[in-house]
Amino acid sequence: MPSDIEIAQSARLQPIADVARQRLGIAEEHLVAYGRHKAKLALPFVQALHADTARPRGRLVLVTAISPTPAGEGKTTTTVGLGDALARLGHRSAIALREPSLGPVFGVKGGAAGGGWAQVVPMEDINLHFTGDFAAVALAHNLLAAAIDNHVHHGNALRIDVRRVGWRRVLDLNDRALRHVTVGLGGAANGYPREDGFDIIAASEVMAILCLATSLADLKRRLGDIVVGQTLDRQPVRARDLKVAGAMAVLLKDALAPNLVQTLEGTPAFVHGGPFGNIAHGCNSVLATRSALALAAWVVTEAGFGADLGAEKFIDIKCRASGLAPDVAVLVATLRALKYHDGVALPDITREDVTALERGTANLERHLHLVREVYGLPCVVALNHFASDAPAEVEWLQRWGAARGVTVVVARHWAEGARGAEALAREVLRLGTEASSATAAPGAARFVYGLDAPLADKLRTIATRVYGAADIALPDDVRRRLEELERQGYGGLPVCVAKTPYSFSADASRRSSVAGHLLPVREVRLAAGAGFVVMVCGDVMTMPGLPKASAAERIDIDDDGRIVGLD
Repeated sequence: MPSDIEIAQSARLQPIADVARQRLGIAEEHLVAYGRHKAKLALPFVQALHADTARPRGRLVLVTAISPTPAGEGKTTTTVGLGDALARLGHRSAIALREPSLGPVFGVKGGAAGGGWAQVVPMEDINLHFTGDFAAVALAHNLLAAAIDNHVHHGNALRIDVRRVGWRRVLDLNDRALRHVTVGLGGAANGYPREDGFDIIAASEVMAILCLATSLADLKRRLGDIVVGQTLDRQPVRARDLKVAGAMAVLLKDALAPNLVQTLEGTPAFVHGGPFGNIAHGCNSVLATRSALALAAWVVTEAGFGADLGAEKFIDIKCRASGLAPDVAVLVATLRALKYHDGVALPDITREDVTALERGTANLERHLHLVREVYGLPCVVALNHFASDAPAEVEWLQRWGAARGVTVVVARHWAEGARGAEALAREVLRLGTEASSATAAPGAARFVYGLDAPLADKLRTIATRVYGAADIALPDDVRRRLEELERQGYGGLPVCVAKTPYSFSADASRRSSVAGHLLPVREVRLAAGAGFVVMVCGDVMTMPGLPKASAAERIDIDDDGRIVGLD
């Protein structure tokens, strides 16, 4: 089988204007072209779509997964394959994904546009600079950082307490050396010395704002609401106090418009926004999802990482803020990953071992419980098929599902494209139709906690109901910070947990079905513009580092400009 990038490079792409017109009914005048195969939807057209209350809305399918492992699960690949399969069955479908971050692309993960015969294209563009959205976020974010230091340098009329500036700088690469830095060295002409640091762009509050904003006016309001630090008498300092919210909105004007590309089989794909699922809210933009739902009958989207981390944020943050709600959930698993959760070593995961599979399926059962019982969504399990999968293991897992009232569908989209995901698409259609004809309103997902609870109690509810923890551990400084935020009027915000995605606990080495642990909170960050409070748990980093052998080492370009190694 050829590599992902070889498959993508051999594809015959349709002009994006043709995809927009034929698949979604969008006239070319409503597109802003970025070459022949990429475009943005013009913002006036997007706003008109959302204002048209008479226009029917499609059904939303949320793709989530078990706890991620080095063995692979294939959430994005499944999202693409399912979208293609729905179109193959005659339904107007679209997919909605996040944009890849260059940190993982050149770090551990490599490309993030799907895989095999279930990819979004042009693959190289999407994985690299794409339409410049990440660069715009970085510019807007760092403009605010520069404005803070400049304000203090020129007299500090706002009386900013330089010890309590919380707005770090960002860039889109993994670089551990920049986690903690000192800025302003070299004398008075260069500002004032203070401790600072860098986060990756995907962790920026500006990225979260871009993905939650519903219009230019909403974007500008949210940017103005950003709290960058405190005054000497402990009052919040906002971006609007520094008079740069308007300039930040100017930098983000084009980035706010959703991007439109296509899959290998010509299904429209909205790829827009890129907050990480472990350190941010992990969802593509509200504008892209809403636009897709206004234009297609079925929209397949995904949330970052597993159902414990990504799906919870999708529901409690994105859906709560936007009014969106999934009609159906797809829970992705692989036999390899389930055996890994039992402790099987990576070199051995392709060997048939039903006993290890049975024990490792405890992780799948936890995620299934979350999707069906906690979030209240009808669910199908998609078994992302590998050539090494043993028939006995597949049969065992399907019996396991039948005993629990959930269908386990073998999905072969990686090797076969849309044809390999037809069975999955038929089950999604069945579940979606049943949900819409039921007494309860379709897409009536349940929130995990109420907004009127104290911030610590919201986190405790997530920890106990979703992560299976016994309680949370709050150091005194964290507890005081939460109380301060509540006094300042931020107690009614949702909570965004930043922690390892690899475990239900904050310890990445604890696989499978961890329960009864304490969830330690290291730090609290207010994201007032985005509209949530970030709880940093355990040793999770908002600026990742590169691995010993990074993906950058295998990415190259030949003399004819052909990129290799971007898989």
